[in-house]
Amino acid sequence: MAGSSVLTLRLDPKLKKQLDRLSEATNRSRSFVAAEAIREYVELNNWQIAETIKGLAEADRGEFATDKEMAQTFRKWTRRAR
Repeated sequence: MAGSSVLTLRLDPKLKKQLDRLSEATNRSRSFVAAEAIREYVELNNWQIAETIKGLAEADRGEFATDKEMAQTFRKWTRRAR
């Protein structure tokens, strides 16, 4: 992998065995599977943090849904849940 760096980490034996099985099943190296898992984890958590910060900024500005908008949303989702 061009421009990559080495990271050493400790895994419990059960997780390492699962990683090895996944690596074999996908015909990918253990390193590739682990790097992909870390990339997805970091991407998801960065997105969640960014959205939380955005939501807090909206709340600080007083931008809240109206009671009518909330009622519409609740009706929409409770209909789908039935």
